[in-house]
Amino acid sequence: MRFTSPTARALVPGVPALVLATALGAACAFAATPALARPLTVCTESSPDGFDVVQFNSLVTTNASADVIFNSLVTYDEAQKKVVPSLADKWEVSADGLTYTFHLRPNVAFQTTEWFKPTRTLNADDVVFTFDRMLDANNPWHKVAGASGFPHAQSMGLVKLVKSVSKVDANTVKFELNEPNATFLSILTMGFASIYSSEYADQLLKAGKQVDLNAKPVGTGAFALKSYTKDALIRYDVNPAYWGPKPKVDRLIYAITPDAAVRAQKVKAGECQIALSPKPQDVAAAKDDKSLKVVETPAFMTAFVALNTQKKPLDNQKVRQALNMAFDRTTYLKAIFDNTATPAANPWPPITWGYDKSIQPYPYDPAKAKQLLADAGYANGFSTTIWVRPNGSVLNPNPRAGAELLQSDFAKIGVKAEIKVIEWGELIKEAKQGQHDTLFMGWAGDNGDPDNYLSPLFSCNAVQSGINFARFCDPQLDKLIADGKATADQAKRVKLYEAAQQIIHDQALWIPLGYPTAAAITRTNVSGYQVSPFGRQNFASVAVQ
Repeated sequence: MRFTSPTARALVPGVPALVLATALGAACAFAATPALARPLTVCTESSPDGFDVVQFNSLVTTNASADVIFNSLVTYDEAQKKVVPSLADKWEVSADGLTYTFHLRPNVAFQTTEWFKPTRTLNADDVVFTFDRMLDANNPWHKVAGASGFPHAQSMGLVKLVKSVSKVDANTVKFELNEPNATFLSILTMGFASIYSSEYADQLLKAGKQVDLNAKPVGTGAFALKSYTKDALIRYDVNPAYWGPKPKVDRLIYAITPDAAVRAQKVKAGECQIALSPKPQDVAAAKDDKSLKVVETPAFMTAFVALNTQKKPLDNQKVRQALNMAFDRTTYLKAIFDNTATPAANPWPPITWGYDKSIQPYPYDPAKAKQLLADAGYANGFSTTIWVRPNGSVLNPNPRAGAELLQSDFAKIGVKAEIKVIEWGELIKEAKQGQHDTLFMGWAGDNGDPDNYLSPLFSCNAVQSGINFARFCDPQLDKLIADGKATADQAKRVKLYEAAQQIIHDQALWIPLGYPTAAAITRTNVSGYQVSPFGRQNFASVAVQ
């Protein structure tokens, strides 16, 4: 997974805008090549952080890179609810659970672009490079990520978990683990596990152009990056050498449109065929429009406000519990989600296994909240800040309004909160460094495993990588998370995860907000598009009539 991004100004560092075709050139191309006349245009919510997906956490970045440009060894089939082959067409796991051997699909080509022309197909060297780069501090590419590091690899504990990644032969790779891990295979379905070309990396390293890996990606996916202008447009061409079924569109365009209402207007006007992350009100209106369709599903996502336990007085458990009891969740969900989200109590939604139904949200009780503050030594309240992004998403349809509701609730118990609206990229950067007090955030899991929430959001490793926004490192909780991954017995894992959920609830590390519905609005001439509960995007099977 991942969280959910922003508006115009300077380019993303390390991601210079590529040259876009002029309107005249595009018109000529359409006239000369009728097959290119019907691209798929998707109105997306914001610009990606870049295209080197291993460096970043946001879902927007995963959607713009891993979901279209790259492939991983394995993928998660949402219909079958299991891990299935991708670049690896088969694999074996040793009886002791310590060795995973992957056999690569033969004759998989890397994309040919203006900046790279591969001389060979995918092989084991590419897989070894992909993971060594993240896990081996001596790899020449390891420091290229800079301060951002490799947050998913770090928070999932892969440095300690993976003993080695080695080439058995040209099409076989072996992963050796230091201990059994029931989540390892599902971890490899995540966007950060996308496979990179070691040949391309060597080319960039020799030329001293390592930054281009983030600006000019090369993968094995269905679409290849053609051009990008921040806060405006990302254009992808179909990869003619794609190993899977040929995409049903001739071109893919991301029209970056931060305002959800504008996205809804554009799909209604036919300026885009799919609008992502619509507001609940726009979904309701689209259902009454015969030119539009609404595609939706319960999301494997949680909206929450993280409470930074390293900041006073939020380091006090009673204070955190008081803030939870001050929050009027019913009013919030009605105003912000139009009651399309269900009240949240635990880190992950109840649509997956391991959810502890006995845990209920903190009740709305301002009087009790005031008493808890007094017991904690803050009878007169305190001052704090509420951090929030500027533009809406499926996990926060109206950030400013939501922050104002929380601000008002806090004021009722004597807590004076200043709202800070921070551009998405800067918000993520500073929050990962622990600069926030309270922070509106959301998390979308990459697969159906509860650890996809626990390790990245509550482990001690995740405090170091910055994704644990509660900044809470507790030995007991950390052991429950680790023990849960160490056994393949799901019944045992459920017991461990129930105990973990109880600690998270009792410590009041978050103010859980809601479990949203994932939705998109499409034109009626669009077929084959499915909304993922994990927020991932698959446009390879989408057709525009």
